[in-house]
Amino acid sequence: MLSDAILFPQPGQIAVRRIGLREPEAGDVRVAVEYCGISTGTERLLFTGDMPPFPGLGYPLVPGYEAVGQVVETFGDGDLSAGDRVFVPGSNGFVDARGLFGASASQLLAPARRVTRVPESMGADAVLLALAATAHHAIVAADAIPELIIGHGVLGRLSARIAVALGGSPIVWEIEPRRHGGADGYAVCHPSDDERSDYGAILDVSGAGDILDLLIPRLARGGEIVLAGFYKVPLSFAFPPAFMREARIRVAAEWLPADMEAVTRLVAEGRLSLAGLVTHRHGPAKAGEAYRTAFEDVSCLKMILKWGATQ
Repeated sequence: MLSDAILFPQPGQIAVRRIGLREPEAGDVRVAVEYCGISTGTERLLFTGDMPPFPGLGYPLVPGYEAVGQVVETFGDGDLSAGDRVFVPGSNGFVDARGLFGASASQLLAPARRVTRVPESMGADAVLLALAATAHHAIVAADAIPELIIGHGVLGRLSARIAVALGGSPIVWEIEPRRHGGADGYAVCHPSDDERSDYGAILDVSGAGDILDLLIPRLARGGEIVLAGFYKVPLSFAFPPAFMREARIRVAAEWLPADMEAVTRLVAEGRLSLAGLVTHRHGPAKAGEAYRTAFEDVSCLKMILKWGATQ
């Protein structure tokens, strides 16, 4: 079996190539991809070559971890059937390229246990489920719903929306004025416009390496900072302010199946909206332009590549 795929042959290079899929195993499904998303966090690090050492990392690789499509073939018994619409968080099913993430392709082969059935009504917004699950994981990992969220990109917006859905009322810091709009049920401001220094729970999704010295002085005594960005440089902080506040720092790891179940349930119940976050679309033939826009245009919250409903 063959698949058209976005490929990073080496850092700084993008290509669209036809590559092979491995032999299917019992429990696998083959999915014809309709849409896949471009990540401005981990995917940018993979493209630039700045991703810290990670098990399985190497080039050439198929990027991406956000794909939505239709099941076209199943292998062995399972709950999925041909025609089911599913979210796929990536695939390692390629024979000619690494699939450390591996969702940006026209065809994906993945274990059925890793995919999630989604309703047709979600449309292209379903590519956001992995980011929503990531945000949910970071929020429930903390001892309290975050009162302050750093960053109003797509992950920050999803974090704020989930915090509101869970009963919170967060403030979001954003240094880029063009990203101050779009808040729903929460407030957005520049850090310099916020004088508060008694936050009990802060969630950082910015990925900024120097963020801790900015956030620790804003904590209440015993307050907690949850790090949910991906940081390419070692993090450090001045000890005295952390000492005086007995600051706690927690790292939120990858989302779990329970997080995916939780966010799909919130969407189904109408408590969480994914609308308005996919701002740009391209076909895979314009992958280079799509990645440049996703990485460089601040008006781009989420870029998706449209492969088509059938392949």
